[in-house]
Amino acid sequence: MLEREAATERLRAAKAETETSFAALAEAVGRGEVWTAALLLGAVSGDESEARALCETLDIADEAVIDALQRPPYKGSDELTVPSDPMLYRLYEIPQVYGDAIKACLHEEFGDGIMSAIDFECHVDRVPDPDGDRVRITYEGKYLPYEKW
Repeated sequence: MLEREAATERLRAAKAETETSFAALAEAVGRGEVWTAALLLGAVSGDESEARALCETLDIADEAVIDALQRPPYKGSDELTVPSDPMLYRLYEIPQVYGDAIKACLHEEFGDGIMSAIDFECHVDRVPDPDGDRVRITYEGKYLPYEKW
């Protein structure tokens, strides 16, 4: 059985070799770009047709990789430190600065609850701007109220 980490390395290498974009992979898989990137990088699992489409697009004819893509991954990290990569650091910085305000606005609008990270979508878009293109990251998740019992 091929470990998921080894499959991810094969997929990353094939993506680089074929110079295939995440957008092209997403089209082939039939899912969103961010979700497809998460599949390739080992953060989510796909079904057999999604795994096959990804591998076929990357010219990987290996059933072990297809099987690995279908296994549930370990989600999260044992590492409790903030990443040092500048892009990832900024994604951590946003809730550090604005998290309490976002939470307060969400509770005012919806009540006491959370946004699902399971029934969830994320999109990354380029927004043209004369002063330099901007990045739009959209999180959209189902609202889940806290239950009383």
